[in-house]
This record gives sequence, structure tokens and C-alpha cells, in this order.
Amino acid sequence: MSILKLFCHVDDFCQWLTRWENARLLGMTRKRGPAPRMSMSEVMTILIHFHQSHYRDFKAYYRQRVCKHMRSEFPALVSYTRFVELMPSTLPAMSLYLRVRFGQRTGVAFISSTTLSVCHNKRIGRHRVIAEVARRGKSSMGWFYGFKLHLIVNDQGELLAVQLTPGNTDDRKPVPQMTKKLWGKLVGVTPTRKRGQLLDQSVKPFFQSFQTQFVLHQRR
Repeated sequence: MSILKLFCHVDDFCQWLTRWENARLLGMTRKRGPAPRMSMSEVMTILIHFHQSHYRDFKAYYRQRVCKHMRSEFPALVSYTRFVELMPSTLPAMSLYLRVRFGQRTGVAFISSTTLSVCHNKRIGRHRVIAEVARRGKSSMGWFYGFKLHLIVNDQGELLAVQLTPGNTDDRKPVPQMTKKLWGKLVGVTPTRKRGQLLDQSVKPFFQSFQTQFVLHQRR
């Protein structure tokens, strides 16, 4: 998706969200101080486009790509420090936008999880940023410290459900909540036969009640 098409889609969503807030949040007053130079849709577009680029470091992406080659698309660009200050204000809108982008249920879905490490294992004792919520867990790749990202997609690759949990959360725990509105077949991958049998027995009553069949594939 081009950045122009992405911005148009995000801007339409932000305009709808503003109208929705004005219609329901009566009596709210605007915060004191000048309005930000960059609109929320511009900030969200840059954040989303960063994940579509080849950059792995946002600071390098903003300074080397956005500030040097995208000023015509974003004429009201701010400094990197100011942009970082604006990022937290977009979190509610980004969460709603993620829900809007969910795909359609087709009867065939795939579930999996991946690890999100917040620091190297040797620096766990010194980590302070999100130490209250991050936990130590183990995956097929070894021990890590951070979170687990659980995803469900349909057979067309469209996102159906997402949930973020601490790293020590069992992969089976978020399954019932994530599959409440699903029907058909849900395909998952299990590393070993023993774990697959335990997983199948633990969620079998739930899937029977919601007419969802859980299909396990053993990883080689």
C-alpha cells in the first residue's frame, strides 16, 4: 500500500473518530496550549508506514527517510524528540484502527503466537521500563523476557484476533477469548505430540460449544 493511500484511509478513520467523540463526549474541553503541528492521522501514518519499510530502528527511519525524503508528504514535520512525545497520544486511536482493519470470518482460521523480547536475557535484572508487566518465558527458541503476541488470521491472511500477554502465559489461556466469534476450523501448530494432546483435551469442550473444530499439526 502506497503512503498516499495509507494516509487517506487513516485520515478518513480519524475524521470518523472525531465526529463520534464530538457526538458522545459532551461537555469536554480542549486541553490548554497550542494544538500540535502534526495531525493525528499524519502521526499514525508514519508509525504504520515504519512497519512497512525495511528499517528496524524507528529513529533511523524518521531521521533518514521521513525528514529527508518525505517532507513534501508531511509539510508540518516536527523534530524526532517532539514526534516521540506525540506517539503516546495516538495509542487509543491506533487500537481502534487495528480493530477496523480486521478481516472477515471465512470458516478457516490459523492461530499462532510469537515472542516479543524487551531486552537481552543478560540485562533482565537491570530492565526497568516495563518490568511491572514483562515476564520471563520460554518458547521453541529458548528463554526470553517480555511478552507473547497471539494472532489469528483467516485463509486470506487477514487478521481476525490479536492479544498481547506476559511472556509466562500459557498459549492455551487466551484461546477461548480470542475465538468467541469464530466458526469452522481453527488450525494450530504444536511442537510435540504430547503437548498437542494436552492442548486438544483442554480446549475440546470449548470448541464443541462454539461449533469450532481445532486442527493440530505437529511441527517437525
